[in-house]
Amino acid sequence: MGKPNFSDEFKRDAVAQITERGYPVAEVSQRLGVSAHSLYAWKRRLARQVSGDASKDAEIRQLKRELARVTEERDILKKANRVFRQGCKVRYAFIVEHRDRFGVRAMCRCLAVQPSGFYAWQTELIRRAWNDSGKVYGYRKLHDDLLDHGETCCPNRVARLTRLAGIKAQIDYKRRPGSYGGKPSLAVDNTLDRQFDVAAPDRAWVTDITYIRTLEGFAYLAVVIDLYSRRVVGWSMQSRQTTDVVLQALHMAVWRRKPKQRVLIHSDQGSQFTSMDWAAFIRAHNLEHSMSRRGSCHDNAVAESFFSSLKPERIRRRTYKTREEARQDVFDYIEMFYNPVRKHVRNGMLSPVEFERQQILKAEGV
Repeated sequence: MGKPNFSDEFKRDAVAQITERGYPVAEVSQRLGVSAHSLYAWKRRLARQVSGDASKDAEIRQLKRELARVTEERDILKKANRVFRQGCKVRYAFIVEHRDRFGVRAMCRCLAVQPSGFYAWQTELIRRAWNDSGKVYGYRKLHDDLLDHGETCCPNRVARLTRLAGIKAQIDYKRRPGSYGGKPSLAVDNTLDRQFDVAAPDRAWVTDITYIRTLEGFAYLAVVIDLYSRRVVGWSMQSRQTTDVVLQALHMAVWRRKPKQRVLIHSDQGSQFTSMDWAAFIRAHNLEHSMSRRGSCHDNAVAESFFSSLKPERIRRRTYKTREEARQDVFDYIEMFYNPVRKHVRNGMLSPVEFERQQILKAEGV
């Protein structure tokens, strides 16, 4: 087997465990299965890049921001030439009409109006439309009403303004969500059929997606877990819940484990797992797809159990400012704690890594 070709992202995360989290190099080397020599080399290389590029990058970013600001203001002034001498409402209407192209605050600055006045004017329009409906419309119908009156606005903006104004739709009752009958998938059979205990590694994997809240927005985490040891063999985080996030997690699993035989990969019926790209990847890498029955979360209980450990043990104890901060913390949890350290009752109180190691020694008669 050739020398592993770790991604730059993996190298940065590994070095961060030493420089930011305070782990000793020897411990990081043992947990990640990477030599100390490689870790030191990665650390030196990243240090040189940071020191050499930091000041240059800061100057470039500042120049780009200034250029973008000047360019935007120039374009706004060209477009708004006819409304400078008009009243505030005309200028507000110009801002609404061009908000898809220019920033609201930039237009307010160029047109000499206050952003607070603009938003108050929008809220008043929404309240008037709500009153005209007999105070029964929610934000979706209010948005449609505003469009009918020639106002340009997006549904998310209307939803935010209705919340700020205390406007709510009048609903008589909530219908109870229907329950699914647990019918088999029409696309792929449930081959796994809740047989979560397997006798050897890389015979059966399970995969699923969850979301993580950050101040920057949601981040979506996809994982691939080997049922033999409950080890997370692949994972990926992205800002959107697309097929690519599950493909990247599965790609990591295939690259890391390099299975010698056909592997069963089990998922739910999410759209990410029924796409053509997913099916093509399955075929190309000698995998067999198994899919949960509709509405039956117990068919993928191992993946659900992992998320039930991750969130209370790590995610809910922190407030992430950015998606990148969340991804680094997930790296720390999976690669530095869950796989090499966290004990599992099912593994005889051994971590997934230690369980696999001891099984190998036992098979070799050591």
